[in-house]
Amino acid sequence: MKKILLVSITLLCIIASLAFAESMGFRKKRPAYHEYANVVMNTVSEKNNMAPVVFNHWLHRARYTCRVCHVDLKFAMKAGATAITEAANSKGRYCGACHNGNEAFASTDKEESGKKPVTNCVRCHSYGKTVQFENNFYAYTKDFPRARFGNGIDWLKAEQKGQVKLKDFLEGVSTLKKEGENPSDEVLKPTVGEMPEIIFSHKKHAVWNGCELCHPVIFSEKKGANKFTMAQIFEGKYCGTCHGKVSFSTLDCQRCHVKRVL
Repeated sequence: MKKILLVSITLLCIIASLAFAESMGFRKKRPAYHEYANVVMNTVSEKNNMAPVVFNHWLHRARYTCRVCHVDLKFAMKAGATAITEAANSKGRYCGACHNGNEAFASTDKEESGKKPVTNCVRCHSYGKTVQFENNFYAYTKDFPRARFGNGIDWLKAEQKGQVKLKDFLEGVSTLKKEGENPSDEVLKPTVGEMPEIIFSHKKHAVWNGCELCHPVIFSEKKGANKFTMAQIFEGKYCGTCHGKVSFSTLDCQRCHVKRVL
């Protein structure tokens, strides 16, 4: 009975996702594991005769919390909404907060005596190019816990097992967070009666996001004030701000709908 219920839930989510895609006039091709959540940045690149930047979320999320980039560094949650320029980066803003030759590689390697400085432009401006990257997704994640969708990695378990060490503070950029108690898990009742209830873990989200990434812009802090539907999540609102784009897919219903129907 339990197996039939789980299969039914999965099929319902898949059908709902496809129906929404069809209603919007598109059906997205599922990306390869190493491409899931990649963002192509082209605000000014091609205008300056440069290939667009391909930002790989997987490597950055393996090293940093989401909060440090989207709160401390002010990267918008919507692709293309941040006015990133080389001038801003060179002043230590956005990508330049890390890509300075100390925290991570800079746009140009430090000049050594008798050698020409090496530019690293292609390591970011890689769209449409064949680039041999320093870190290969499949080699880097070969021992990580697996997941069914997204890029095939269960990042929550990888963090819990210590396989990824998340940095949540950048010297000179971040501010120290006040340590507080996480609210207890919250049970959310679905609007479809046959679906299991959702158990939302503040603790798991706080590890990656802190509180300020979700509150108050995406979710009201007032309990019971957030009324939303799966259709809105598929549209990229509420939980869909992250899930289905970077976090695990909205097709993986059982990751949220975990409380049994009695």
